[in-house]
Amino acid sequence: MKSITHKKDFDVDRYNLVSFMGLFGLLAIAWLFSANRRRQNIRCIVTGLGLQLALGAIVFLAPGSHTLFLKLNDLVLRLLEVATEGQRFVFGPLALGPGQVDDAGNASIGFILATQAFPLVIFFAALMGLLYYIGIMQWIIRAFAWVFTRVMRISGAEALCAASNIFVGIESSTAVRPYLLQMTRSEFCTILTAGLATVASTTMGLYVLFLKDTFPTIAGHLISASILSAPAAIVFSKILVPEDGSPITMGRPAEFHYERESSAIEAIINGAMAGVKLVVGIVALLIAFLGILALLDMVLTWLGGVLHLIDPSEVDSPISALLSYVFYPVAIMIGVPPDDARLAGEMLGTRLIATEIPAYTQLAECLKAGSLTHPRSAVVIAYALCGFAHVASLAIFVGGIAALVPRRKADLAVVAPRVLLAATLACLATAAVAGAFFLNPEH
Repeated sequence: MKSITHKKDFDVDRYNLVSFMGLFGLLAIAWLFSANRRRQNIRCIVTGLGLQLALGAIVFLAPGSHTLFLKLNDLVLRLLEVATEGQRFVFGPLALGPGQVDDAGNASIGFILATQAFPLVIFFAALMGLLYYIGIMQWIIRAFAWVFTRVMRISGAEALCAASNIFVGIESSTAVRPYLLQMTRSEFCTILTAGLATVASTTMGLYVLFLKDTFPTIAGHLISASILSAPAAIVFSKILVPEDGSPITMGRPAEFHYERESSAIEAIINGAMAGVKLVVGIVALLIAFLGILALLDMVLTWLGGVLHLIDPSEVDSPISALLSYVFYPVAIMIGVPPDDARLAGEMLGTRLIATEIPAYTQLAECLKAGSLTHPRSAVVIAYALCGFAHVASLAIFVGGIAALVPRRKADLAVVAPRVLLAATLACLATAAVAGAFFLNPEH
């Protein structure tokens, strides 16, 4: 991460300790907003926290982990290179990234989100469809689910869905479709939180594309972030909505529900079509939410000028300025140095209301401009932003599951506000774990 300038000495011990202590501060916040503070699953909380810390130690400290980390990072970057072949054939020079030149001598005209980033979603969706057809993904997901069920003592259905969310998005709920009708509110909170706190492989390529030039090891970090966030999602969902029912798969594995395609070609086709739907959804959300935010900024700027509260010439975005103050103490809590906490708070606020895509774009711009003064800041922020913990995704996930079990709409609506809080805290906890173990600026 040589693009980050060093304006002062890097105090490893102090900020690592702040991140570690911040993890317990986040747990305290979750407990304060719990639906039942007295009914807490201590085993789930302790083992989940221990599992997350253990995974963090393996990623950052274990012998040989750095080599494996870099290999995974290189694998994702090579996949991105392969993925661009199709979009270059379709879009020609418009698919070339900044500074790239194709075989015909055509040069890139700059970054275009629609033709360079969004096609990656379609590629990875098709790839995941193929891996599901082969059976590789089911085996990996069952392994993670077994660990969550045995170690954290939760129901097999929510463990399976949480494990699925490490790799896929809203479609993970179909893996436990036969159990949805009889799920408890706490189980609903867990599977929704896992969906919002983790990041699907179909969209991970977008974030890597934004940051790979200024943050060379970003792919490896995002992979570890999605894995770390799964146990964190379970912990915070169980604190906020403790289990007060009797899940039918408590303590035992759940069957993986999957309707297998008739051939690998059909699996690729279905995956690609699902990717197209996802791209359309992302485009619609970005257009709607960024437009509404611009409208709110315009109104607040005008109102602030009339009331002489702000100088319109000095404040570009009142909403961003406000969110930077709101999330400033949170950024400090997870171990972002004070010099960078305002920028971190602004990105966290942007993710909450306008999705993680503009937030990661802002992070890339900050790295390119050298706006972050500490090497650890980019790592902690990247982990904190890695998830779908925002208003738009909450609506998508709740609506998606409600479509599968319409009779449970009321229960889903009840847990929804705490789901968003739990997912946000889970992402922040993952960032705190990364901050606690981060030692090497080149990692």
